[in-house]
Amino acid sequence: MFIGHYGPAFVAATRPRAPRLGWLFVAAQLIDFGFFAFVALGLEHLRLVPGTTAMNPMDLYSMPYTHSLLGTLVWAAAFAGVLWFAYRNREAALIGAIIVVSHWVIDLLVHAPDLTLWGSAPKFGLGLWNHPLIEMPLELFFAYGGFAWYLRRTRLTSRAGRWAPWVLGIAMAALQAFNWFGPQPDTIVDPVPVSQAFLGLFAYTLLAVIAWWLASTRTARG
Repeated sequence: MFIGHYGPAFVAATRPRAPRLGWLFVAAQLIDFGFFAFVALGLEHLRLVPGTTAMNPMDLYSMPYTHSLLGTLVWAAAFAGVLWFAYRNREAALIGAIIVVSHWVIDLLVHAPDLTLWGSAPKFGLGLWNHPLIEMPLELFFAYGGFAWYLRRTRLTSRAGRWAPWVLGIAMAALQAFNWFGPQPDTIVDPVPVSQAFLGLFAYTLLAVIAWWLASTRTARG
């Protein structure tokens, strides 16, 4: 998934002691932030293989530090530590950690078997990327259902932010459309150009920045 990962972040951001939405957007994609950074550094690996799944040509054959459950828990603990220093609040730190872990759980639904428990076999994944008529509505439901939940449970505090929900919603839709319908390789690409890793990092950063702006213009109702 891509924007579907933001669903839990939207819902969690309405909790009274939750970190702001920008923090939680980072948490939702922290594992992929790490993955693409490690790909650029040569520490984890993917290749593009046409037909890997019906929706996604990425053969994610080596990602023990980010997409193992053990690795995810380590990233979650580290992020909780950052939030503890930022908020001095256990609940905020715990919420952030849960959102980080939610990434692995959601990936389990869509990935081909390439997720691990501790970095080596067995590998897991229910493979919904092979079933677009299930995966695509599910992704949109997670993302925009969570978004609607967030908007209904917050209110605008600044007229400067009245366009922020539109900007975020459109940016999410545009990036997801590129992910689904953008150019696909005709042959195996191995190794993947570093530019692809930076493209992923750019997309996650852009959405987190817009989410940060959105949250700065809204507050919880009541």
